[in-house]
Amino acid sequence: MTRDTTLAQRTPVELVCPAGTLPALRAAVDHGADAVYIGFRGETNARNFPGLNFAYEDARSGLTYAHARGARVFVALNVYPGPSNWQAGIDAIDQAADIGVDALILADPGLMAYAAQHHPELRLHLSVQGSATNWRAIEFYRREFGIQRAVLPRVLSCTQVQRLIARTSVEIEVFGFGSLCVMVEGRCALSSFVTGHSPNMQGVCSPAHAVRWEETPQGRQSRLNGVLIDRYAPGEAAGYPTLCKGRFHVNDSVFHALEEPTSLNALDVLPRLVASGVRAIKVEGRQRSPAYVAHVTGLLRRALDGCLATGEDWVAPRNITAALDHLAEGRTHTLGAYHRPWQ
Repeated sequence: MTRDTTLAQRTPVELVCPAGTLPALRAAVDHGADAVYIGFRGETNARNFPGLNFAYEDARSGLTYAHARGARVFVALNVYPGPSNWQAGIDAIDQAADIGVDALILADPGLMAYAAQHHPELRLHLSVQGSATNWRAIEFYRREFGIQRAVLPRVLSCTQVQRLIARTSVEIEVFGFGSLCVMVEGRCALSSFVTGHSPNMQGVCSPAHAVRWEETPQGRQSRLNGVLIDRYAPGEAAGYPTLCKGRFHVNDSVFHALEEPTSLNALDVLPRLVASGVRAIKVEGRQRSPAYVAHVTGLLRRALDGCLATGEDWVAPRNITAALDHLAEGRTHTLGAYHRPWQ
């Protein structure tokens, strides 16, 4: 099967969607993703969960499936390996190059240096885990390692995104939908504080072995390494327990002390982001099911196509926003840092 090499020319703004498994990859491609991003099994990517991620042959099969349908495949290798798992990191780079992935998403400068030296033909993207929030940082990675795209952390306003794009030749990718993180990406210390496992090094926030669900007279509750994260009322939706989104006793009150569960939805500012020159809109969620990936990809495909066809006057259809809210964490959404009207 031959790869569609005209994709970049046909798609002025890529829709980049998550795939934690081969069925999710197929769902994303079939419902309109221009590119999908995957991870290999083990401590080399920031979604290191049992039953998730790709073995070598599955990755090769997914690549063949995507290329036959004009979609690209990126591999996320977005952790900062220590001495004990450095070899796993470079093995993953070699593996990605061997199967011919379209890009490698990296955060660690050492891994970037290895990739640039040993696989100069391999396209490199700077991961959101790299936390590059200004054009000088992005230009540093371009100059030193040859990165061609940077994924921006979800802490910049639309005005800041626009100004950054104007100062760099590197393609810019921004998040359009999915769960939010209270931390600046790549700097989380909360999970490792409770579990001893770092999402930045071991690739997992709230590792499965530390999660416990309990049914009690007070209601269903979740614990992380013995720490009570939340307690849910009958019929209340219970999300995967993360320390930053738990409810805690603070001064005799119980509330979300750090962050209330909610999802980023950038559709209200999508025309502005497109006009500013972003190269890709990214969807968070490699831990999500194939059904979720299919539904979200289809909705975002309709929205992005409508925006590209209409231009700056495009307004997000209410039915698309409502459908995304139904899938959102906490069943609600926010523009997050994108909306800062005083700038």
